[in-house]
Amino acid sequence: MKRKLMAAIGVATLAVGATACGTDDNGNGGSGSGGNTDSITVWLMDGSAPDAWIEELNAAFEEEHGVSVNVETQEWNGIQEKITTALSEDGTVDVLEIGNTQTVGFAGTGGLADLGEFEGEAWNATMLESATVDDTLYALPWYGANRVVVYDKGIWEEAGAEVPTTREEWIEALELIEENTDAEPIYLPGQSYYVMGGFVADEGGAFAVQEGEEWAGALNTPEAQAGMEFYARLQEFSNSPTDNDEASPQQSTEVVPQGDVASWIGLGWEVGGAITAIEEQGDEADFGYFPVPGKTADQLGHVFLGGSNLAVSERAGDQDLAKEWLRMATSQEWAQKFVDENNGGVVPNRTDVTASPEEDTFAAAMVQSAEVGYLPPLTTGWANVEVVPNPIKDLMTKVLNGEDYTAAAEEADAEITTRINRD
Repeated sequence: MKRKLMAAIGVATLAVGATACGTDDNGNGGSGSGGNTDSITVWLMDGSAPDAWIEELNAAFEEEHGVSVNVETQEWNGIQEKITTALSEDGTVDVLEIGNTQTVGFAGTGGLADLGEFEGEAWNATMLESATVDDTLYALPWYGANRVVVYDKGIWEEAGAEVPTTREEWIEALELIEENTDAEPIYLPGQSYYVMGGFVADEGGAFAVQEGEEWAGALNTPEAQAGMEFYARLQEFSNSPTDNDEASPQQSTEVVPQGDVASWIGLGWEVGGAITAIEEQGDEADFGYFPVPGKTADQLGHVFLGGSNLAVSERAGDQDLAKEWLRMATSQEWAQKFVDENNGGVVPNRTDVTASPEEDTFAAAMVQSAEVGYLPPLTTGWANVEVVPNPIKDLMTKVLNGEDYTAAAEEADAEITTRINRD
């Protein structure tokens, strides 16, 4: 089917530009401040911040404090081990970007500085949860991102389907597509567990709950079962197997461009990848976007709020200067500039910052959902739950294959409880 690009999305909206400041001739950053107060070292992840924002921020910081800023660009692949090593060494890094679900783990090792002096700012409340451990602030929210529903406008128009405002309207739209077109109504892998987690959160449930000082799996509950049941209703409209996730195969580049997929649930960078892949085939994208619908029209569906925090190493070469850079980077002024440079395509870290993306874009749909973002259990042991074989994914496949929910949930909860309480 010929696809027409009806709602162009800027590259900055979908994937934030790579950093390019303070690197040596080989494209590598400096060796760290090492106690030298003539400079500080900042680690930012590849694609997290626009070049213009970094350059302007660091110029302002250098003018105010008389020190240079070394920005070293890091890759997500292998970053857990690299940060672990850096936090055990003196002066390797001063300020560092950390994924919001990683913060609790690094704080637990004693590697992050106490940032209690930043409490009381106008932080996004959901983001702040991921930066706080045992009532102590170990990082500051930087930006958020979440999934939305991406749909092919041409297919939906052919089917006579309209953008839904509730779960039931969503199902009705998929039924129309199934009845009136040859397209796959929605591509939904069997194991997209963060999507499923949003439906569980809609019901008031969670993957796990804290009981005293320990955690326990919470899938064998009416709330979790109801969330999984709705996921199963959606998955019935998909041709995807029940034992894969959105990355295997990668839905945006290996599935959507290969056939008539009427809709899918994805992140901004995935949309960018899909558009590129479709254009490389000689077609044009025809995408529209809407937030994941909720149970009622007055409440959007919950979505996993991914994103990053900024922290200071406990063993920074100059912790005071590191905190000053952090203070400037996350201030209302510079946070607003960060959002503006991204064309409103990120969820702001502060309530006094506004994101005003263009209408009918991925960013516009994403920002609408930000207020109903959810996070997985914020505890060090959560990383143990997500390793292969992931018990939540296993439960999803079993249920989609017709196995008894209660039995599968009891087994998953036992495994979650064991793993999540493991150091």
